[in-house]
Amino acid sequence: MPLSERQLDAFADKHAGQIPFDTSPRHLAGPGDARHVTHGLAAAGWATVSDPLSAEIVMASPDHRYRLQFDPQSATSAWWRLRAAPGDNDHGWYAEFGELVPAEVLAGLTDALITPPSSQPDPWQPVTSAGWQYEDAGRAFSPDSLCRIEHRPMSEFHERPSWHIEVRTSSDESFPGPRIWHAFLDEHVPDRLVGAFLGALADQSPLQRGMFDRTAHYSAVKEPSPLRPQQVVDAHTARVKTLRAQARAVRRQQTANATPPAPTTAVQSAARR
Repeated sequence: MPLSERQLDAFADKHAGQIPFDTSPRHLAGPGDARHVTHGLAAAGWATVSDPLSAEIVMASPDHRYRLQFDPQSATSAWWRLRAAPGDNDHGWYAEFGELVPAEVLAGLTDALITPPSSQPDPWQPVTSAGWQYEDAGRAFSPDSLCRIEHRPMSEFHERPSWHIEVRTSSDESFPGPRIWHAFLDEHVPDRLVGAFLGALADQSPLQRGMFDRTAHYSAVKEPSPLRPQQVVDAHTARVKTLRAQARAVRRQQTANATPPAPTTAVQSAARR
């Protein structure tokens, strides 16, 4: 079922009456509204295939290759799971994200999945450009050292490096404290999707949260936003419309590429005879 006006109105009803606060850094902003993710996918034609009376949401792409699961009752630390089945020339892959991952950061990855591919030669580029501390060993730390990104090397179980992101309660590397949230992207997740996630994570612009919205850590900074509530709603609506148009363009291109050329050879041979 495509995204309906009623669903957009429900998002607007919640946020139009909520004074936004600029919240930073992003990795501590808290989960926000899951509809930043699900509305984008629905606008691109993904269907909800789960029980509508369940707290769990499962969405599938139009070609059934991709599947997203959001389970707020999960017995594990992973509330979001994204799977890709193997394609004609591609490996399948898997990614998971913890409860307190900001929805807008996860949406950076899912938006990139449903829109035309962009050039992203180095997934580390947005992180280093944002001033995060990068180590040659394939690790980077946020300026407050609470978020760590690791590109873990190959092993007997993994033919390529995999990505691990963790946010913890302490910046002490010897005693980092309990984990706040994590993300795991296996070795076959495309680099452009990794780069989109890391870019959204390291983005220095704040996320909007309500006064009483949950943040991930006491050191998260919340300040009154210059944005009006309606501007937050309008930005979400405009993003959804853009994603819908871009996803349609991708499908048209895929259809055109899959259409075989007209069989001109036989016609030309017959004409010469």
